[in-house]
Amino acid sequence: MSESFDFIVIGGGSAGYAAARTAVDAGLKTAVIDGAEELGGLCILRGCMPSKTYIESANRFLTLREADEFGLKAEGIGFDATRILARKKRLIGEFADYRREQLESRRFTLFRGKASFLDATSVSISDGRDAGRVVEGKQFLLATGSVITIPEFEGLESADYLTSDDVLESDDVPESILVLGAGPIALEFAHYYSAMGARVHILLRGPELLRGVDPELSGALRGAFEKRGVQVHRRAQNWRFSRTSDGQHCCQIEIDGQTFEIVTEKILAALGRRPATQGLELETAGVDLDRGRVISHPTQQTSAKHIYAAGDVTGPHEIVHIAIEQGEIAARNAARDLGKLEGKPEEISYRNVMFGVFTWPQLAMTGISDDTAREQGYDPISASYPFNDHGKSLVRNEVDGLVKLTADRKSGELLSGGVVGPEGTELIHEIGVAIHYGATVHSFMKAPHYHPTLSEIWTYPAEELAEQCGGGSP
Repeated sequence: MSESFDFIVIGGGSAGYAAARTAVDAGLKTAVIDGAEELGGLCILRGCMPSKTYIESANRFLTLREADEFGLKAEGIGFDATRILARKKRLIGEFADYRREQLESRRFTLFRGKASFLDATSVSISDGRDAGRVVEGKQFLLATGSVITIPEFEGLESADYLTSDDVLESDDVPESILVLGAGPIALEFAHYYSAMGARVHILLRGPELLRGVDPELSGALRGAFEKRGVQVHRRAQNWRFSRTSDGQHCCQIEIDGQTFEIVTEKILAALGRRPATQGLELETAGVDLDRGRVISHPTQQTSAKHIYAAGDVTGPHEIVHIAIEQGEIAARNAARDLGKLEGKPEEISYRNVMFGVFTWPQLAMTGISDDTAREQGYDPISASYPFNDHGKSLVRNEVDGLVKLTADRKSGELLSGGVVGPEGTELIHEIGVAIHYGATVHSFMKAPHYHPTLSEIWTYPAEELAEQCGGGSP
């Protein structure tokens, strides 16, 4: 006999756990099905947290190497990659233990195994502790995350390449490495290896790093990488891979009709991820996909109205805090469908999406693009200011990059902010909060900023915009 639940969450990562917790609080009988080898989810086990432990070691090593600039002596410095890996394992073990305790807290029922839909309201479990069981649900959430994807290139499959999962279990820093891709994962590991002393190449097919990011920001980040000696190969076509006689990796590319060869000890393939939907048998449940991605509406409902989706499996943003918000909205809407909560269904808003890349310098942005602003009836104008003319940045000797603000010309409403610079992923929150509360450049200018701080750099583009925008004066 099968067991029945009000709400069944498939996937116990950040989105899934947030949804399950929210559903229980709303009075729903809830179950979570997770078929991963380890409980914890991508962010904790193979994503945000482990990569940042590596990057923190890289950042501090860069600081040590700059000791002379500050009149300090740090002689005989070096690193122990084995201890970097050990620290990562210790910290991630602690994070994962806490998430496992949350999932096993018995606030909801946890099933271990892989879920497959038998029909629109029941799933079977396989390949785990609870294999062979069938559970029925009135409402479902798909929160299975994503998996690494490797496009096909001539010779790549036999190239013995690394993935981000491999790097996060490695204590090896090669003399040279070719990073395939120019998204956040690729760039963060390019930064890590460069900081630890490797000769790094970044290879991409597009015109600039971080597709979809403001070119002024991505161009500034590329300039900082190149200043550190990282070689960025843009608009590269016809990638072909082979091995040299001494075991090195050779990548042949074409740029503007010319052929080049890049020879490195290692290759890191960081070319993106795809939604993890394999084996779910979603067509049986009536869930529509778009090139593998689960199609969901702002209510997080899929084409099957009783089935919701959250996180990487649906997008459009592979960002943890958004996945959590999607999961919570899905759970509350499911509770409304079942009469446990009142009110209209909630819809998620991407009006103030925050995005960050933990390189050196860091890149971060929040708000909407200029194109989206125009579609919504705004007249966006922008102003920027460089860190190399900012007092606190000069004191820190971190002068690469800039900040940029965009506002509506008529009202002065802040629309977006972007930063490439020191502590960029921290600095962006000031603009995120300002946009969240509907600030104009004029009201923003009234907020005090302590001197000398990194944060006060925002006042310079804000002052320029305040002189150009309507809606008042500071």
